[in-house]
Amino acid sequence: MIQLSDHFTYKKLLSFTIPSIVMVIFTSLYTIVDGIFVSNVAGNDAFAALNLIWPIIAIMGAVGFMIGMGGSALIAKTLGEGEHTKANEIFSMLIYVLMGIGALLSVIGIFFMEDFARLLGASEELVPYCVIYGRTLSIFMVGYFLQNASQSFLVTAERPKLSLALTLAAGFTNIVLDYLFISVFRWGILGAALATGLSWLVGGIIPFFYFLFPNPTPLALGKTRLDLRALGQACFNGSSEMISNLSMSVINVLYNLELMKMIGSDGVVAYGIIQYIAFVFVGAYLGYAFGITPVLGYQYGANNHKELKNLLKKSLILIAIAAVVLTILAEMMANLLASIFVSYSIELMTLTSHAIRIYSLSFLVAGFNIFASSFFTALNNGFISGLLSFVRTFVFQVVSIIVMPLLFGLDGIWAAISVAEVGALFVSAFFLKEEKKKYGY
Repeated sequence: MIQLSDHFTYKKLLSFTIPSIVMVIFTSLYTIVDGIFVSNVAGNDAFAALNLIWPIIAIMGAVGFMIGMGGSALIAKTLGEGEHTKANEIFSMLIYVLMGIGALLSVIGIFFMEDFARLLGASEELVPYCVIYGRTLSIFMVGYFLQNASQSFLVTAERPKLSLALTLAAGFTNIVLDYLFISVFRWGILGAALATGLSWLVGGIIPFFYFLFPNPTPLALGKTRLDLRALGQACFNGSSEMISNLSMSVINVLYNLELMKMIGSDGVVAYGIIQYIAFVFVGAYLGYAFGITPVLGYQYGANNHKELKNLLKKSLILIAIAAVVLTILAEMMANLLASIFVSYSIELMTLTSHAIRIYSLSFLVAGFNIFASSFFTALNNGFISGLLSFVRTFVFQVVSIIVMPLLFGLDGIWAAISVAEVGALFVSAFFLKEEKKKYGY
């Protein structure tokens, strides 16, 4: 079994991170299944509503990602320092806090979802769909939080394959229930929401009970106390993940508003499809970040500068290879990917495949920026990690979305993310170079 304290060759690094990569990609795939069923069975309005309201769910779920990634880095560092009891106390506290916040946000989502839908610009035709989907998912928010956080905590507990297995179980649950609820029972967008929510319970509640009972990993749930300093450090470490999710939601809203103004609901549908595709392709980079962060955090806690340097070098090489492969795949598969969602409309399929080809150029650069942010999360430097995410997912992207359509019309909005990623790459390179001596990598 591979341990966080090992020296990582390429083979060992891939063996440890591939389960996390597959886990994130598969999570994205079963989210996409909702879109495929809704688009092809429930229709365009339901599909547009799903994409309009999803940013609200993503904003709520961002807390789970923040505490999961930031907490994993802190726990891994604490384990690397040899303080196993303290690591378990922090772990237990973070899980209980997550459950409390999830329950609170469930109530907020249920009562205010209609207001959120109108705020996001939903038309009167789309509001009922948005409310049904959003309120239903809000009921399952605790499961969503636990699933997001457990993906990171299981990797820190040196069980990436178990994390993958639970994600696969949750994914298959979602796919089977999507077919049953949408295609057989004809529950439409309500069925899609129920299928997703129940899959969150599978992905979140099972690992909760796994850690609650005796297990062979370094982590277990038990008695703890509210440690505001540790909670603050976890949130600070994971601020980049929080910022990324919040910013992505804001960006989605800006995209939808701009596209509604330029070409109407067809633009929202095309962008929704692009986002599903990006979930998968960018998910490979995010999965690698999930997998590598606990390893980096452990080596940082153990003051093993040689291994930090080794991990950084190998990671950059692997990301460069993945960037070329993923971009070529996206370009070659644009027509096929578009047809999966909108084969019923030649005009919409043509628009979408053209947009995919332009947007997918961003995959050449995105992986380096995602890794740079997670690298500083692992080093427990939440300021730089958060700054990189903020600059990448908010500053550059907002400016690009506003400016690029003015210069290049509709093609400009599809190319906006690529321009933003290139700008963020210079900032990532700057901080990696500036902090080299401080951290010894």
